[in-house]
Formats: sequence, C-alpha cells, structure tokens
Amino acid sequence: MNRAALLVLADGRFPAGGHAHSGGAEEAVTAGRVRDVAGLEEFCRGRLHTSGLVAAGLAAAAAAGYEPLLLEEAADARTASPALRHTSRRLGRQLLRAARSAWPCAELEALAAARPRGAHQPVVLGLAARCAGLMPLDAAYAAAYESIGGPVTATVRLLRLDPFDATAVLARLAADLDHVAAAAAEAAQRIHADGPAALPAGSAPLLDIAAEQHATRAARLFAS
Repeated sequence: MNRAALLVLADGRFPAGGHAHSGGAEEAVTAGRVRDVAGLEEFCRGRLHTSGLVAAGLAAAAAAGYEPLLLEEAADARTASPALRHTSRRLGRQLLRAARSAWPCAELEALAAARPRGAHQPVVLGLAARCAGLMPLDAAYAAAYESIGGPVTATVRLLRLDPFDATAVLARLAADLDHVAAAAAEAAQRIHADGPAALPAGSAPLLDIAAEQHATRAARLFAS
C-alpha cells in the first residue's frame, strides 16, 4: 500500500482544478453568512458533516471497488442543485485527467471513456485513490479534507483573513474530520451487500440554493 500517494492526491498543488472553486464560501461571504474566522469555522463544520460526508462516502465506495457508473447515479441522486452537479463533473473531468497521468490504470481509462464530459469528482477521487494503491478510508479522508480545505483557502482571499487563523480552523476541525472519514469508510464496507443506499445522503439545502445564486452572478472570483 502506497500511503505517500495520499499526500499527492490531497495536495492543493495537485492539478485537479480545485483552486478555482470556493466550495460555496464565496456566496456565503457575499450573503454575509461568513464574515470572520468564527463564521468560517461554522460554515466548514456544517459543510463537512453534510456534503463533505456524502462526498467521502462516494469516494470510499469507489476506492472499495464498487461500480463507478452506479456511484455516478448515486451522486446524481444526492446532488439536488444543477449548478453543483455541473461543478462536480467539471472538477471530476480535471481530476480524472490528472489522475490518469499520475496513476495509469484501466479503471480510470474505462471511466473516462464512459463519461467523456466528466464524472462526479468524489467518484473520480475514490477511483484515483484505488489506482494509487490507497484504501477506502484514505479516499474518505481526502474527500472530507477537500470539502473544508477549499473553502478555508478561498475565504482567506475573499476576506483577507490571517492565514494562521484560517489554518487553525482546519486544526480545530480535525476530530470532526476523523469522525466523517470513519463514518464514510464504514458505510462503504456495506455497499456491496446493501447497494448505494448504504452511503450517506445528508442534504445541505442552503448550499444548494447558494450554488444556484452564485452561478448567476456576473462578477465573481471563483467558479463555484
């Protein structure tokens, strides 16, 4: 097992396109829901336990070898917002391109052929983890961390927060991240017996509404 691959996959410099997306943070800042470090921490905790948990479950299931196209359907069912579905596939397409270069694998090639316009990002992330020799729990950690790491980095730019204070937010959420990753990996263990219904399906209606609002803004710093 190549655990060092997890560092590469979770590295913000990995060319997966995440730097252009705020994970809903830009709209939250624009709407005044995030104004400072405390608001950022509250936003990230909520995101981690809803959409972050869903993404971690999908990634863990893909890493466990579950059929990616069935996970694509599960991701669609768990993503109510058309804007978020578009963003997920856009990020998935970029991540798939990077992963195919880093870890050539027949399963990645098959997904690219089946979904030329892009697969959901968590599904691609989990499959990339599998091809890199990682475990479902590793994939869950990568997905869960991405769900809060992106918003924190974006909010530093949006509000000119002290980067040290923003990094402390991630540190304080470490126990939550452990919990989410473990829950996602445990659900993935049951998917072969119980199907996609075993995976988390928590919703975040405010994130859905914010994504639709953000997609209509003419002036914005981030794509989502």
